[in-house]
Amino acid sequence: VQLRESGPGLVRPSHTLSLTCTVSGDSIKTYNYYWHWIRQPPGKGLEWIANMAYSGATGYSPSLKSRTSISRDTSNNQFSLQLNSVTPEDTAVYYCVRELRGGHYDYWGQGTRVTVSS
Repeated sequence: VQLRESGPGLVRPSHTLSLTCTVSGDSIKTYNYYWHWIRQPPGKGLEWIANMAYSGATGYSPSLKSRTSISRDTSNNQFSLQLNSVTPEDTAVYYCVRELRGGHYDYWGQGTRVTVSS
């Protein structure tokens, strides 16, 4: 299983950050798997952003929910993140991650660094 993040490395403040995770070796519709976006700001710990279940159900971090949208393209086996109205505090390495129901985060993308700056 491989996950690969793609998207711009630089986003201007107040703009929208858009990232896509392309999954190979597994289907994002496989029963009991969840697909997450997680980020790590410089010098800080991991922060969970959002997820999408195999069923298409979604979940969001309460602190980011008002600015976040997660979606999927099952024909291309991809899922995506949109984060609106970004600020420099959204600067981070963004990871897409697979979870087997029950907290088993078994596959991670390599991460993509996003900088919010004018």
